[in-house]
Amino acid sequence: MIASVTGEVQFVGTTLAVVEVAGFGVEVHASTHTLAGLRVGSTTRLHTAYIARKDESPLLFGFSRADEKEVFTVMLGVSGVGPRTALAAVSALGPDDARRAIAAGDDKAFTAVPGIGPKSARRIVLELADKLVLPEPASVQGAQPQMQVWREQVVDALTGLGWSEKDAARGIDDALQTQPELADSGNVAEILRAVLSWLGTSKGTSHARTGGR
Repeated sequence: MIASVTGEVQFVGTTLAVVEVAGFGVEVHASTHTLAGLRVGSTTRLHTAYIARKDESPLLFGFSRADEKEVFTVMLGVSGVGPRTALAAVSALGPDDARRAIAAGDDKAFTAVPGIGPKSARRIVLELADKLVLPEPASVQGAQPQMQVWREQVVDALTGLGWSEKDAARGIDDALQTQPELADSGNVAEILRAVLSWLGTSKGTSHARTGGR
């Protein structure tokens, strides 16, 4: 596997670049963010993913940031998502917004990506909920405590899935009573899964979806 390439940039196009490596011009398909930062004649190092294709020539995809490559490769694990679609998602959303959309259950963010329809977008959000998570913030702006940050994100995700803010807040408190370590971690994806699991066992109670009352 070719994990990275380093060399002089020979060409920059709209969808790919050519990097000279040991005398060879290597064609690298790249995200718009990566291509925008490349300059002909400069030396670059790209994190790469080598994709072999049945009955077709293999392709090499390159990224200036390791987290772009991570989002790209993880998305390839979703049924129906090929390398060009995954690259389009990285280009359209970027790694941070892709993680935020997944954490919030925002499948509509992915339908804006060419080649991704509503069903595929929903599949991406569901299958990657535990694979692409938001990094813990290094610092919280202003005086807002870290707990408030993850709590708002979880409430937003739950309301986006159909629960009222009141039921979402109550569900968070009840679900984490027996798992206080999750609250301490501030891991949005894990907290959301725990709350959804708890709410799923509480259908027909005061924590059921508001539309099901």
